[in-house]
Amino acid sequence: MRKIVINTSHGDQSGGGFCLSHRAFLRLRDLGQREALQEPDLGAYWPQWAAPREPSLNRCGELVPRDDKKLVQVVEELGAEANGHCAELKIVEIPNEVNWMIEKVGGMEHVSEVHRTWS
Repeated sequence: MRKIVINTSHGDQSGGGFCLSHRAFLRLRDLGQREALQEPDLGAYWPQWAAPREPSLNRCGELVPRDDKKLVQVVEELGAEANGHCAELKIVEIPNEVNWMIEKVGGMEHVSEVHRTWS
């Protein structure tokens, strides 16, 4: 089975959508995740205590593929602490052979195939 990370929250008026917390982003970097290493760390110049409280710093990880094994590991490790600003991340498992895509309806995401949907 393939694991994919999706956002199951509608968000708020400022958008929401898929994003990681600063803590989850730093953990991805510790694991050497390629896209996280290329993305700028918006919390690098903030005191350690401020980064999780500032919503703009909890909008990380948009470049990371949703089925990335290190992303899945971080979401499993941190649980709700991996959620970025207005995000509620969930891991969905689908069969390996499925040609999948992520669709968004009202801010909430699900994984779809032409004739099947998982959420």
